[in-house]
Amino acid sequence: MVPGDGRTRRRATQPPSQLHPHEVHVQEELGHAQPGEENENIPNFSHNLSYESQPAHAEEGSSPPVAPSSSVNERTPMRSFYHRSFRGSLDAGQYSSHGVREKTAELASLALRNNGEPASSSLSLPESRMGTFNNLGMLFDGQREENRVRADQSPRPEPIAESSEPQSPTKNPPLSPKYGTSALTTMIRGSTPSDHGDGWNEELIPEDYSHPALTISCDSTAPDTEQTSLIRRASRTKSRDYGTAQGDIESQTARSVPFGKFRAMCTKGSSWCRRRLNPKTWDRRTIWRKGIIYPTSLIPSIFLGLLLNILDALSYGMILFPLGEPIFADLAPDGISMFYVSTIVAQLVYSCGGSIFRGGVGSEMIEVVPFFHKMAFMILNRVGKEDEKAVLATTILSYAISSVLTGSVFFLMGAFNLGSLIGFFPRHILIGCIGGVGWFLVATGVVVSARLSGTLEYNLDTLERLLQLDTIFLWTVPLVVAIGLLVLKRFIKSNFLVGGYFISVAVIFYIFKFSLSISLDTLRGRGWIFEAPSSSEPWYHFYTLYDFSAIHWPALAETIPAMFALTFFGVLHVPINVPALGISTGEDNLNVDRELIAHGISNAASGFFGSIQNYLVYTNSLLFIDSGGNSRVAGVMLACGTFGILLAGPGIIGYIPIMVVGALIYMLGIELMEEALVDTWRKLHKLEYLTVVIIVVTMGAWDFVIGIVVGIILACVNFVAQTSQKSAITATYSGQVAVSTVRRHPLHVRFLKQAGKQTFVIKLAGFLFFGTIVSVEKRIRGLIEEKTFKDQPIRFLVLDLAHVNGLDFSAAEAFTRINRILWKRRVHMIISGLDVKGDVGKSLQNVGLFGKENHVEIFENLNSALEYCENELLKALYQRKNAMVGSNEYTPPRFLEVCQPQPQTLPDTLFNSPRGHYLHQIATTTLREDEANSLSNKTAAQKWTTFQQPLPLILQTFQGLTKENEDFWFPACRYFVREVFPADTVLYHEGEEAQKFYLLESGMLRAEYQTPQGSYFELIVAGRPCGELPFFGETQRTATVKAERDSVVWRLGIEEWKELRWKDPMLAHELMKVCFKLTAERMESITSSVLALPVSLLAPFPPCYPFFKKEDANSSNTRYVLTTA
Repeated sequence: MVPGDGRTRRRATQPPSQLHPHEVHVQEELGHAQPGEENENIPNFSHNLSYESQPAHAEEGSSPPVAPSSSVNERTPMRSFYHRSFRGSLDAGQYSSHGVREKTAELASLALRNNGEPASSSLSLPESRMGTFNNLGMLFDGQREENRVRADQSPRPEPIAESSEPQSPTKNPPLSPKYGTSALTTMIRGSTPSDHGDGWNEELIPEDYSHPALTISCDSTAPDTEQTSLIRRASRTKSRDYGTAQGDIESQTARSVPFGKFRAMCTKGSSWCRRRLNPKTWDRRTIWRKGIIYPTSLIPSIFLGLLLNILDALSYGMILFPLGEPIFADLAPDGISMFYVSTIVAQLVYSCGGSIFRGGVGSEMIEVVPFFHKMAFMILNRVGKEDEKAVLATTILSYAISSVLTGSVFFLMGAFNLGSLIGFFPRHILIGCIGGVGWFLVATGVVVSARLSGTLEYNLDTLERLLQLDTIFLWTVPLVVAIGLLVLKRFIKSNFLVGGYFISVAVIFYIFKFSLSISLDTLRGRGWIFEAPSSSEPWYHFYTLYDFSAIHWPALAETIPAMFALTFFGVLHVPINVPALGISTGEDNLNVDRELIAHGISNAASGFFGSIQNYLVYTNSLLFIDSGGNSRVAGVMLACGTFGILLAGPGIIGYIPIMVVGALIYMLGIELMEEALVDTWRKLHKLEYLTVVIIVVTMGAWDFVIGIVVGIILACVNFVAQTSQKSAITATYSGQVAVSTVRRHPLHVRFLKQAGKQTFVIKLAGFLFFGTIVSVEKRIRGLIEEKTFKDQPIRFLVLDLAHVNGLDFSAAEAFTRINRILWKRRVHMIISGLDVKGDVGKSLQNVGLFGKENHVEIFENLNSALEYCENELLKALYQRKNAMVGSNEYTPPRFLEVCQPQPQTLPDTLFNSPRGHYLHQIATTTLREDEANSLSNKTAAQKWTTFQQPLPLILQTFQGLTKENEDFWFPACRYFVREVFPADTVLYHEGEEAQKFYLLESGMLRAEYQTPQGSYFELIVAGRPCGELPFFGETQRTATVKAERDSVVWRLGIEEWKELRWKDPMLAHELMKVCFKLTAERMESITSSVLALPVSLLAPFPPCYPFFKKEDANSSNTRYVLTTA
């Protein structure tokens, strides 16, 4: 019962006995219309049209009336699909391929009849779900329900009957022994006595013996055969006897020792210490070589490492606190001490086995300095300048907590093997952050050199201050010194250039000082030398700043977001710096997770020591290793030397020229900005480079945390913009080009060659989301625009989703919107390559695309979808044929005369729309061409009805390919043998020698091809040959052919072929020539058929690869021989 109709669905009552057994189903869809029914599509005659009471739509662009459906109440507005879960279940996707094979076979049978009689009867096949017009019109609303009923009524697998256990040889179950039995002893006792009698006896086995609890995995319940393995596979799981069976007393289960690795390390360490501290194990030569000579050889590299640490301490450690604020102005020595503590901790962790790099150099993470300044200003603004003790205590505690937080994140990432995931973070965001740090360092260099208070403010007052006569030389001279060093680095490639250059600058500065007899106090007063720290402040003075009673906890809580931003930025460096260092040093056993764990330990330990973050510095490590410090001893010696500098105290700061520190900061800032803005020019995409510039400006002129957030947002926008430019449409084909792999009758091929333009195929690939689906929708809208649709109206739009790996909600909703747009033009959307139970299928189901009212067809693959479209188009051919026969316009030859009832005449007004008129025109042309080709043989053809098979089959198959008549072909009939193959019977296998050639009288065959890239199949329908080329070419079969349905074939064997060639060479020659013509026709369609195959089958090969075999591979002239099933 169709909803809203109230009338019962009826079928034609013509008895099927009057029809050919393979025509009953097809005829059912070719019934006759009631008077007054008009539509552009091929009409439906099953008396159940839900649109029947409404006028036909003359214009294709008009919106059709919506048929009432039981699922209408479940519908909600397009923006409310989420709420559908509360209103009822969604329609599950059902494949539309049910009955397509039967329709294909029966349409081929109609082509074989070719007697001019109309296809008038009713179809018993499942109707199309395309709408209320079952041929080329709208969907039956009840078809989906019928599919569900068939699925529900399909036989389900019966439960497997459980066979009883075989009875034991003894009637009573054996008793378990009192004590556990050794498996080894039992095996020896249970050995079968040899035929030679070696003294063993079955009496040695106790009667109450029970088998040891050994679980044997035996998945199969089949009885043992001569191919059964003698030793079955033992289960990896422990026997679950729960104490009911005695265990093996000789079994040795490995016990897991808690902290096993830690204990092993401790044992190894203690053993090493005992050997080294025992004087009896000492050797003078070894002590001299390894204790004196080798450490002495490392002194140059140690000196270089100490120089790099001192320079970094002066450039980074000194500015750890915002020295421009009076409350932090005296904390430069404390910053240097904290820098040294962090560096020593990192160096010991890396050199004592934490890192794979034996000569790795650890140092403070310079990128955290901007975040530290932000945290310091946040605390200062919240607490106020009046409470200096609370500000300092809260600030230094926030530094230490951030270090512990960073270390924890590092350690967890390494412990959970997440090191490789960080590499997927957009690199251009990190580059932008590096440029932002460079901007900050340049601004800090100006503040430090010009002795400005606070931060660098971008206003006219600051500019006037910088251009004053007593200030301009303070910050410009260090800038010139830094630029001079950058110029020298382009020409001089030496590891000692940076250290030697700044030492020379300090020496030249003091030469001028002594030459001009300028006192240190004068230089300090004018801002050329740092103020000397108080002598009462030792290196550990920063520990006195920790006062938990003075901490302002609300202010500390406000810095947590900055801590996480700092951690996020720091985490990105390790997966980039560490692999780069591994490439530069040739380290092949690099493990990023191990390095993350080492960084976690070093940062957490540094935080607990009251210091700040650290990491493995790429530049310093490379210089240290190149200078000869590639050993763990050198790293420990560098840590000891750094500790000696720390003990010397910060008193040396009072003698360091500010221009040296300022030049260092300038140089580092310029290098980082050059790396971000200059080195990436024309290497990044325009949008990516714009993102880098925006991040640099935002971080430098506004805020670091906001700069990172802006960078992430821009990266997302950039990703969407770039991905949207890449169309998700990989290919588009017309149905004239993309055809199914069915070997159809020549009449069908000629008709589909022109009618195929009403089918359009779009192949999609990748992940469909709101960015890529826009271009897909735009392309589809272009197909149904007024001008385009008028020039080339389409009837079927096939969307192939075989290579779509996912789609978001926006893309899924776009499919429903596309379907509504197409339905206004009566274009039917067909989806192929879809797994209805997969992620893509579920996403489309969740938006209601598979609802009965949407008229969407679903197929497992593109080949089935194309076969379905071709079958629907072929129905127009036979409906036009019926109309022509009824009006005496068509008088085709009567090859197979079978008495049939006379059909009623179909009105030509059924094809009054542009698409219908086009089908009417090409159907008429095709049928008249077929009639013209048969008129010359009309008289002879009337005699064929008296002939027995296979002569009518031979004449029909070879029609149009030979000029010979039935008298010529009659002698060949005795060489063909009739064979019947039930469904699923294999005719021949791939690789066999071709011994037979077949002509298919009825049924359907399936040829399966196996290639290195995958497999596919094609269908062979009645009236088509099979296996002709390997047979006549005497090559191996290239496919496995089996009967898809019960089939009747006429075969020509190899012996019969030899006899035919011997007795009638002219007939054999003509037969071979016709078969080659059939193969040529087949090859013409192969190039179109392969478009329906998976891309994996086509990528590395020419389109006809499965039909060409390579020969003479070793010769210079390689040939490809045509082969087909």
